[in-house]
Amino acid sequence: MESSNIELIRSVYAAFTRGDIAFILNHVSADVEWVDPGAPAIPFAGTYHGVDGAAQFFGKLGESVEVFAFEPRDYLAANDLVGVFGYWRGRAKQTNREFESDWAMSFRVRDGKVTRFQAYVDTAAEAAAHSAAR
Repeated sequence: MESSNIELIRSVYAAFTRGDIAFILNHVSADVEWVDPGAPAIPFAGTYHGVDGAAQFFGKLGESVEVFAFEPRDYLAANDLVGVFGYWRGRAKQTNREFESDWAMSFRVRDGKVTRFQAYVDTAAEAAAHSAAR
């Protein structure tokens, strides 16, 4: 089960990299909770619920960030939990300011679907990139 959960999350990241948000949304549960820290300073941050909420997250992310690098590096799994450690670099579209951050992400998986997502990132770096103040 743990290896199949890791493969699911690998496939979700591969879909993100190729811009296939529909694939991701097809692999989240109807009651998914999607949590990204840093609201309100980071435009896409917040807690989202359900498939429509996850779609809103990805819509806001696409509107506000140009991603230059997204690198999942290490995967760990225990029962229904998958933890991933990685790095990303991007540009806030509104300010044209770049940021980078190591990150950790956790996923809960049930019956082949993501039921909960939580990101842990350098919110200060991301918020600074989105801030109009210099």
